[in-house]
Amino acid sequence: MVYFGDLKPIKGKIHINKDRCKGCGFCVEYCPKDVLEMSDEFNIKGYHPPYIKNEDECCYCQLCETICPEFAIFVTLKEKEEQGEKGESRP
Repeated sequence: MVYFGDLKPIKGKIHINKDRCKGCGFCVEYCPKDVLEMSDEFNIKGYHPPYIKNEDECCYCQLCETICPEFAIFVTLKEKEEQGEKGESRP
């Protein structure tokens, strides 16, 4: 029998193409975990791109990736650790 208490949360790794960003802030506004924040620095277009404030909180919902009109941000699944991957919750 598999117990749901043994499940580990899925985490994401955020990638931002700063030079493609136009600084709309949608990714920052709609992130459910407040992982992103607007930067004070400028990109080559003169906009303020977001930066990753606390990546460990990313829940891999991919909402920032979906809502970005410039396709300047994407999320990949963090590598699973080698241990615990092979059915640890099974007897």
